[in-house]
Amino acid sequence: MIGSSLLSTLLLLLIAVLLARLTSSRLAGWAVPAIVLELLVGFVLGNTVLPYSRVQSLAGVMELGVLSLFFQVGLEVRGGLLGSRPAAVLRTVLLSAMAPLLLWWPLQQGFGLSPSATVLWLAVICATGTGVTLRALSQAGALHTPSGRLLLGVSVLDDLPAIALLTLSMVMGGPAAQQGTIAAATSPLLGLTLMLASLPLSRWWLRRQGPWRPGLLGVLILLIGCSWVGELCGLTSLLGALWGGVLLQRLAPMAEDSGEAHELRGQLALLSEVFLPLYFISVGMRVTAGSLLEPEAWWMALVLLLLAIATKLLCAAGISPADQAAGVDRWIVAFGLIPRGLPGLVFASSALAAGVVTPVQYSALVLMVSATTVLGLLMLGRRLQPATLTSR
Repeated sequence: MIGSSLLSTLLLLLIAVLLARLTSSRLAGWAVPAIVLELLVGFVLGNTVLPYSRVQSLAGVMELGVLSLFFQVGLEVRGGLLGSRPAAVLRTVLLSAMAPLLLWWPLQQGFGLSPSATVLWLAVICATGTGVTLRALSQAGALHTPSGRLLLGVSVLDDLPAIALLTLSMVMGGPAAQQGTIAAATSPLLGLTLMLASLPLSRWWLRRQGPWRPGLLGVLILLIGCSWVGELCGLTSLLGALWGGVLLQRLAPMAEDSGEAHELRGQLALLSEVFLPLYFISVGMRVTAGSLLEPEAWWMALVLLLLAIATKLLCAAGISPADQAAGVDRWIVAFGLIPRGLPGLVFASSALAAGVVTPVQYSALVLMVSATTVLGLLMLGRRLQPATLTSR
């Protein structure tokens, strides 16, 4: 009988992470990322010796890695993401954000979804797994090619409308909205007002006090504090973390290649490296074996998979002939947007915790995210082969 102490729970989780990482290194040639194997190990663990209820009290700590990644997205939200081809980036982001909205009525009517669940599905379809895509580009030596630079800008900005849809879903169907109180309706507005008001206040602070130079503790307080405010106001901790990154970039402006910027990225990367695997394990633990026995879960996952791939392939239309003449491969960009990766899993888990989606719907979303991540990386890897790159 396995003990119920915190140490035994942590030991099991760390062994699970190690097992997933060792397996992923052996399957690297199959484009199976560690994230998918961590989900699988978590599913086995959660349905055998360690149910999710045992680790639920650690959920806040395990989310630190996720919050740090969205904090980094906030740090990167600036004009530099548009690169040398801003029109192409904006066109592609607009296509990626608008195409899923056309699916509102078919999804809601076809599966009998509530309005909040429908918005959540659209958020997952809209999202892009920036981390796994950029890793594939880096490993192929294509990060600084015209296609890679454009894909970087699109993939980061692509998550902004997805986070907006997630926030709307939580406002519509989260616990506060279900209570139907006046406070539930006004809290998101107060949160948005606070976020907008912080922008001119940060400019005032910068003029009066000069650039802020926080240490690691100051950065963590800003990260966790903004995430807490976002969650308290019903706007999700993810939006709060992103807001915190934007604030830090304004209060402590740093050149992209400066030593301070590299040090901060290293500190945030350490948080992600330690806590993200634990988070993915916990996501897999929430998928119950019973939900996967429901044919509805697999049918939902198949439809979502087809729609998720189709909406991102449409983004190839955002690359004009002039962009292609400048060396941008439209299919590298489109294929690189297909993996849903981290954002898709985070959105699904947040919605399940808030009661926006059912366990069967959650399982379907996790299956879709896993499939798009593997298929997208396979398609991108094939397109990134040296012969393809040199021919373009």
